[in-house]
Amino acid sequence: MSRDALITGLDVGSTSIRLVVGQVVASKQRDEEQQLQIIGAIDVPTEGIHRGSVTSIDDAVESLSSARDKAERLVGMPIDHVFVGISGPYIIAQPSKGVIAVSRADGEIQEEDIERVIEAAQAVATPPNYEILHVIPRSFTVDHQTGVKDPLGMTGVRLEVDAQIILGLSSHLKNITKAVYRTGVDIDDLVLSTFAAAESVLTKRQKELGVALVNIGGGTTSVAVFEEGDVLHVGTIPIGSGHITSDIAIGLRTSIEVAEELKREYGSATPEKIAKKDDITLEAFGEGEGNVVSRKHLAEIIQARLEELFDRIDKELKKVDRSGLLPAGVVLTGGGSKLQGIVDAAKQSLRLPATLGYPQEVTSALEKIHDPAFAVSLGLVLWGYALSKDRPKTFLPRFSAVSQVTKRMKDLFKSLFS
Repeated sequence: MSRDALITGLDVGSTSIRLVVGQVVASKQRDEEQQLQIIGAIDVPTEGIHRGSVTSIDDAVESLSSARDKAERLVGMPIDHVFVGISGPYIIAQPSKGVIAVSRADGEIQEEDIERVIEAAQAVATPPNYEILHVIPRSFTVDHQTGVKDPLGMTGVRLEVDAQIILGLSSHLKNITKAVYRTGVDIDDLVLSTFAAAESVLTKRQKELGVALVNIGGGTTSVAVFEEGDVLHVGTIPIGSGHITSDIAIGLRTSIEVAEELKREYGSATPEKIAKKDDITLEAFGEGEGNVVSRKHLAEIIQARLEELFDRIDKELKKVDRSGLLPAGVVLTGGGSKLQGIVDAAKQSLRLPATLGYPQEVTSALEKIHDPAFAVSLGLVLWGYALSKDRPKTFLPRFSAVSQVTKRMKDLFKSLFS
C-alpha cells in the first residue's frame, strides 16, 4: 500500500479535530481506472482553538498530534501530508475583474490566456494583512460577448473575467499552518472549509438551481450561496452549537458537560411538538437526586438561539438578494446540524426548503463517515482526489491561489524549524 496513494483531510474545528484518510486504489471494473476509498476517519477534542482561530499554539499542536497518531494507528501507515480546512470569522470575500489582450495573432484563446486573466484579477487592493486564499472565476467576457463560462478555443481580442476573491487574515492562516507544521506533516493545500463541505454534500444540480450551504460548527457557522454553478457569497456568523450548550448550562443551572449531553440526547429545535409533562431526571447525568427539568423548556432554550442563528443566515442571503429565493433551498451540515427538529426550524425561519447534508457517493466500509460532522474533512479528501486526477472541481474551476500561500508559509516555517 503506497503512502503516496493516501489523501488526508484535516478539519480543525473549535470543539473537535476531524481527520479523514482516503486511498486511491485500482477500480474493480477496469484495471486502468482508479477510485477513492475512505479507509480512516477519526475525531479528537480540540484544545487551543477558539472559533476556528489558534489561541494556544502548544495546546493546538498537542491536539493535532493526537489526531495524527490516532489516524496512523487506524490505517497502519504514516501520515505526512494533509489538506487543511480554513474557517473562522477572519475570512472575507470581494469581487474582482481582470482584463488582458489575447496573445495569439489569430485571436484563439489558449489555456495560458485564461491563467493570465485570472492572475490579473488578483491585482486588486486587498485589506491590510490579508492573503488571497481562492480566486473563483464566475464568468468571462470575450470582446463584447458576456456570460461565457469557458472561453478556451474561442476567438477574440480582449478577454475579461469577473471573479470572486476569498481572503484570509494573514496571522490567522500562519498560526494554523504553524501548528500543523509543528506536528511534522506538510500541507498540500489550504481550502475554505465551506467549499470543502460543498464538495462532499452538494450536487451539481443544487449548485445550478441555487442553494445555500450552512455549516454549523462548534464556535462559528459558515454560509456559502451557489447559483448557476458559481459562488455568489460566503459569510461567517459567530454563533455555533457551543453557544447552544452554554445557553442550556445557564438556563438549567447545570454544568457544561451535562448541558452537552442533554442537548445531544434530549435536545429539540421544535418545542411545540413536546408535551409539557415530558421531564428529564438529571440524576443519571450525575446531578443531584430529584433534580428534574422540563424537556419542553430545554427545547425552548435551543429554539431561541437557533432563531437568532437563522435570522443572521437570512441577513447573509439578503446581501445577495436571495432571501427566500433559492430553489434548492438550504443544506445544513456540520456537527451542529444533528439537532432533532433543526430542519423543520430552518424551513420555518428561512422560508426555504431545507435538508441535512450527508456525504454522497463515497466508497467506504466506515459507518462513521456518513455523518454531517465529517462533511468538511471528507470534502478535503475529495478536493485532493480531484487535484490528483487533474479534474476540475465541481464548482471551483481552473485556479486556486492557495498553493502560492502554502508555499510561502512552508518556506517560512521550514526555515524556522531547520
